[in-house]
Amino acid sequence: MSDPFQDQPLPRGPFLGMAALVVFSLVAVIVAQNFGYKGGQAPPDSVVESRDLRFIDGPDGLVDVRDVSSNAVVTSLAPGTENFIRGVLRGMARERRSRALDTQTPFRIARHADGRLTLEDIATGRRIDLKAFGPTNAGSFERLLASETSGI
Repeated sequence: MSDPFQDQPLPRGPFLGMAALVVFSLVAVIVAQNFGYKGGQAPPDSVVESRDLRFIDGPDGLVDVRDVSSNAVVTSLAPGTENFIRGVLRGMARERRSRALDTQTPFRIARHADGRLTLEDIATGRRIDLKAFGPTNAGSFERLLASETSGI
C-alpha cells in the first residue's frame, strides 16, 4: 500500500501561519509579564460609590433592606418580587452558614470607576460582578445603591 502524501510536502502557508501564531503568543506573554500584568487577578479597586446594606427576613416572605449607616429601611421586597436579588442573597447566605459566620454582617454594593457594579459579602470576602448577569438583573441592585429610603 502506498502513502498518498509521500511526494507532497507540508503546505508552506499554513505551516508559517501556525509558527507565527506560536511566536506571537510567546512574545505577548513575555511582554505582559515584564510590564506587570498578572493574569487572573481583579483590576485595582477603584470604588467611586458604595453602600452597606443588611437584608432582614420579615414575616410572610417580606425582606427589609436597611442601610447600615443610618439603620433606615431603604425598601421592602415583597414576596414574589426581585427574584434575582433573593437568589443571589440566598447563595451568599448559604455560604455564610456553611462557614458558620455571622449573619448580621452587611453586604456592600459598589460602583467602580470602570462601570462595574459589584456585590461583596463582607463576612466571606466573596465579590460578584453584577453586570455579568445582564443590565436588568444588575439594575435591581443598582436601584438599591441609588435609592434613598423609599421603595424600588
